[in-house]
Amino acid sequence: MADDRVAIVTGAGSGIGRSAALALLGDGYKVTLVGRRLDALEETAALAGDNSANVLSVSADAGKADAVAGVFKQTMDAFGRLDVLFNNAGIGRSAPSLELLTPDDWQAVVDINLTGTFLCTREAMLIMKDQNPMGGRIINNGSISAFVPRPGSAPYTATKHGVTGLTRSTSLDGRKYDIACSQIDIGNAATPMTATSTDGQMQPYGEMAKEPRFDVKYVGEQVLFIANLPLDTNIQFMTIMATKMPYIGRG
Repeated sequence: MADDRVAIVTGAGSGIGRSAALALLGDGYKVTLVGRRLDALEETAALAGDNSANVLSVSADAGKADAVAGVFKQTMDAFGRLDVLFNNAGIGRSAPSLELLTPDDWQAVVDINLTGTFLCTREAMLIMKDQNPMGGRIINNGSISAFVPRPGSAPYTATKHGVTGLTRSTSLDGRKYDIACSQIDIGNAATPMTATSTDGQMQPYGEMAKEPRFDVKYVGEQVLFIANLPLDTNIQFMTIMATKMPYIGRG
């Protein structure tokens, strides 16, 4: 494939976002890395080795409309088009039970996980529908939490339900512009966010239990696979998870 393909990855400073960015860079994409911490983005770029020349690092808050618009403008100024957006930026806030969460914690999660996904999707669609050739692909990071929440995870779980709705709406509204939208639901990839899994996660029956994790590189590989599908073909939803995590069935 030609090496003029361009992607934006949010939350690219660590974990899943870093894995996806490195997979895309390794396949010849030019990639805009987006995150709040520029030093973390530069670490991701350094890990790309010779491909780091294809990196644009932009520090931005995905939940702020002006900041998001700036990311997409800088990408267009640098690379001239946009083929793939991976909406990966996300945070969580937890409490022992829903009623103990603060409104500020709730709003912080909504701003990044849901509003941020909308803001980035909107900017991507505005570009993709007017470029030549028209179209592109948007991949959203969902979560199996939307189907099987952990105790005390109401903001995260609710926003990931919202992301699923946004994925479906984007898929429909994007059809006339040759914009495909997918969602990847990830369970216990080995990232800083899941580091406590090996020590113990609170289970619905009120006890702590260790949970298995899997190598995050496999998430990056799947994001790349979806990204490289022709635009007349789509994987609407994909679940990738640690095989033995307590997700399927009761237990």
